[in-house]
Amino acid sequence: MNSFTTMRRDLDARWQAAAPRERLIARLAAVFIGLLLLWLIALAPAWSTLRKAPGELDRLDRELQQMRAMALQTQALKQAVPVSAEQSVAALRAATARLGPAAELTITGTQAQLRLRGVPGGALAMWIGEARQGARARPQEAELQSGPQGYSGRLTLLLPAAAGN
Repeated sequence: MNSFTTMRRDLDARWQAAAPRERLIARLAAVFIGLLLLWLIALAPAWSTLRKAPGELDRLDRELQQMRAMALQTQALKQAVPVSAEQSVAALRAATARLGPAAELTITGTQAQLRLRGVPGGALAMWIGEARQGARARPQEAELQSGPQGYSGRLTLLLPAAAGN
């Protein structure tokens, strides 16, 4: 504590020995540094948050709308009339036929497997929608790769009831 007291006395002596102009400059520098720290620690982060808030709110609103649309779709699927195994298989085959020769459907028991070779993303999305709504099939497993011609790989779906080939 003795060295601290000595250092304090030395600083006081230097301050008293400084010219009034030097004291003014030191005070202004201290005020400037204080204001800079106040800006960096308290005001800048709050200002940044306020600036980003409208965009973030828009993004969250879009996500909420998507979630509400998915909830409505889920309710519609829950209330949909069940289809027989034959209707389910027929719907899957019809949807697969629209994909053309780039898709091959195999049905075994309660599973359907779709093999793809270069199917465009839009066509695949439509097929999945038809499989979900028309055949009441649920995705079970997917191994897809995106390439220049489209998607390749396989999709495994679970059918609502036992179905034959």
